[in-house]
Amino acid sequence: MKITVIGAGNVGATTAQRIVDKQLANEVVLVDVLEGIPQGKALDIYEATPVEKTDLNVTGSNSYDETAGSDIVVITAGIARKPGMSRDDLMNTNSAIVKSCTESAVAKSPNAIIIVVSNPLDVMTYVAYKVSGFDRHRVFGMAGVLDAARFRSFIAMELKVSVEDVNAFVLGGHGDSMVPLPRYSTVAGIPITELLDKAAVDRLVKRTRDGGIEIVNFLKTGSAYYAPSSSVVSMVEAIVKDKKRILPCAAYLQGEYSLRDTYVGVPVKLGKKGIEEIIQIKLNAEEQAALSKSAEEVKQSIAKLKL
Repeated sequence: MKITVIGAGNVGATTAQRIVDKQLANEVVLVDVLEGIPQGKALDIYEATPVEKTDLNVTGSNSYDETAGSDIVVITAGIARKPGMSRDDLMNTNSAIVKSCTESAVAKSPNAIIIVVSNPLDVMTYVAYKVSGFDRHRVFGMAGVLDAARFRSFIAMELKVSVEDVNAFVLGGHGDSMVPLPRYSTVAGIPITELLDKAAVDRLVKRTRDGGIEIVNFLKTGSAYYAPSSSVVSMVEAIVKDKKRILPCAAYLQGEYSLRDTYVGVPVKLGKKGIEEIIQIKLNAEEQAALSKSAEEVKQSIAKLKL
């Protein structure tokens, strides 16, 4: 198994480190346009392998030649969101970056599975899908796992329980219109709607929607990377180990949830082939309307792209 991570910033480098620590590949390649950065970080990660007792190759490069034959390509490249910057503000710059990265990666690894982490997530995943020419089950985005992890964290904080007992679902676009589903979010199997009043649930839903910008506002000059890297690596692990995990991911819909020709977060089954099934859960009228609204916002952004 060979895995390439494109982008050696905080998200990319931490993703590569977690992949190495979990020994999910025989070879990990970290790629970035900045000279010396991927080489230095890859060497640093490799020098930790004797301590961690992980035996695999870690390479840093400014060229895509070293990525040839990758089984999985994770795209994290792009500028980070800054305070006061909306996800849409990122779109024009990052779409050009993701387009270039996808073209270069696909030329060297035509059989790879592509996971997109760059923001605005749903739109960037669409860019990678269109540019790659791959089937939709091989191009998808990391968003729902992160959003659900944030929702789970806030629920655990509120109820003062272990995060291990909390499960949560967040659908829709990765942004202000995401759709946390309290009805499908549980603590030890008990719906949180039975454990918290509506005001508390609404507060946690809002904090989940604002989860990314909350961290941006704290950091001032950067954005989250520990939780995003953990989230994408959980997806990588599901593919590498053919786990058939049900995870919320940004997937290209062709009629599912009455939506078409757009990327939006929905539960999927992840295995060695990538997305092996899109899981359609029953939504009530309010939830379906919120998901449709979120998908429409993504489609409006996609319509502005110049590919």
